[in-house]
Amino acid sequence: MSFFAVKRLFDIVASLCGMIILSPLLLIIAICIKVNDPQGGVIYSQVRLGKNKKKFRMYKFRSMYIDADERLKDLLKYNEVDGAMFKIKDDPRVTSVGRVIRKYSIDELPQLWNVFKGDMSLVGPRPPLEREVEQYSDYDLQRLLVKPGCTGLWQVGDRNAVGFDDMVQLDIKYIRHISVLQDLSIMVRTVYIMIVPNTAS
Repeated sequence: MSFFAVKRLFDIVASLCGMIILSPLLLIIAICIKVNDPQGGVIYSQVRLGKNKKKFRMYKFRSMYIDADERLKDLLKYNEVDGAMFKIKDDPRVTSVGRVIRKYSIDELPQLWNVFKGDMSLVGPRPPLEREVEQYSDYDLQRLLVKPGCTGLWQVGDRNAVGFDDMVQLDIKYIRHISVLQDLSIMVRTVYIMIVPNTAS
């Protein structure tokens, strides 16, 4: 059996078990989000690009106010990251519950469904937006040679201090050295970060 067949089988089993085991936590988070901001839904979905630019809808727990996308254009000038990526430390669009679930990366848990469906893998480069990929160089496009992941080398490092170019280099490093051991190492480090998050996040 090839590496990618093993990886896919593991993704299916692990994501299914994760959704079942974590179902009580998922319900509690959903209730907290709804109580904190009753106007919006619990799940936020967004079209992302996966392997070979394949479009898919990625799911997250909603951590922002419902007008977040409309407010983005007014915040682009405050972007703290160079390159085809947007990030500001104290994003005013994030709700109070959103700050907590983001700190512990809990907002990403609905992506287990994306993994189960086959849109994503547990480990791989983060899936970019279409408007971001439009700015990619040929070198940057190497990020899209494999399925995107819920976590990766960028996420288990100091992601708040890593710029776009550094993120691309980490993703390409992951792809060039892709292996079962590397995936397992990243997943273990991801669990640790979720339990003991970086206080600067």
